[in-house]
Amino acid sequence: MIRVILTDIEGTTSSISFVHDVLFPYASEHLPEFIRANHHTLPAVAEQLVRVAEISGTDRKDIDGLINVLQEWIAEDRKEGALKALQGMVWEQGYHSGELKGHIYPDAADYLKRWHDRGLRLFVYSSGSVKAQKLIFGHSNEGDFTVFFSGYFDTAVGGKKESQSYRNILAELGVDAGTVLFLSDVEEELRAAEEAGLKTAWLVREGELPDTARVVARDFSEVDVLLRKR
Repeated sequence: MIRVILTDIEGTTSSISFVHDVLFPYASEHLPEFIRANHHTLPAVAEQLVRVAEISGTDRKDIDGLINVLQEWIAEDRKEGALKALQGMVWEQGYHSGELKGHIYPDAADYLKRWHDRGLRLFVYSSGSVKAQKLIFGHSNEGDFTVFFSGYFDTAVGGKKESQSYRNILAELGVDAGTVLFLSDVEEELRAAEEAGLKTAWLVREGELPDTARVVARDFSEVDVLLRKR
């Protein structure tokens, strides 16, 4: 029986366009000013810039050079932890000011509430930082959804296409793999989760449905039908 739902964000609970057309451009626009204003005064910013310098080989005192590296990483959609952390800080300002509102599909909002009320434990696993995850769900177009989640995972547990990452999550949760349902729109992530023993559902919100033996759902209402059968 499924007792835990582990969900991706982008393309699953939330639209891909929100991330690529809203969040990334916002970070790209505001990151330079944020870094210049805070690299001397906020230790968290300075710490991440040191990591950027080490990874890129850029002089850590060359603030403009580090900003250029970060802008290149944003354009490439690099999954660097330092970039994700700095983006999260910029997004936090945007959410708190009201400039940003996280996107959640109405069906996802509906069933996340229903599953929580039914006693299922809900967790997030995304390549975005835990801070960014909490901001999306805490300041969403559907209200504050952080109250429905029991925890969050990012790439600190490993890459999403690596089966060991899901084993690490299971170890933290202390549950049997067969009681966890992982939701994602990326087949390689589903395959990795299945290798670790998790149940999966492939969210395909647009376009043709794939020819596959894997469980496929258009939205969370269809996922719920699957849950009731298990």
